[in-house]
Amino acid sequence: MATFLLELVSPERLLLSRQVDMATIPSLEGDMGVLAGHSPMIVALRGGMIRVQENGAETETLFVPGGFAEVSPERCTILADEATPLANLSRAEAERRLAEAETAYGAITAEDTPEKREAAMNRVLAFRAMRDAAQAA
Repeated sequence: MATFLLELVSPERLLLSRQVDMATIPSLEGDMGVLAGHSPMIVALRGGMIRVQENGAETETLFVPGGFAEVSPERCTILADEATPLANLSRAEAERRLAEAETAYGAITAEDTPEKREAAMNRVLAFRAMRDAAQAA
């Protein structure tokens, strides 16, 4: 099977950079599979799991709370503020972050912009996904 370069970048450092068979990423429109030769595109990511496949088997699963991915035929670069391996997800931490996000969403007023409201809701949804993933781990 043909491979492509998968890179996961945070503001602080390069988290992952290696040749893989396939990556499944959580785009806003739904989970999206990326293979070598994929059409070029830039997609926004929602909170969810990145699943990495090598040699026909899933080798790594990481949670990202959102970000962007740039896909080309030979590379997929994911830009995310953070990425947490599935095994390291804490349900208690996810619950804490979800409660903070729900509080922030509840504090939005009618004077706030629709963009602020949408960003706050996206955080709530991301941390619900984190809690669900932590529970399943």
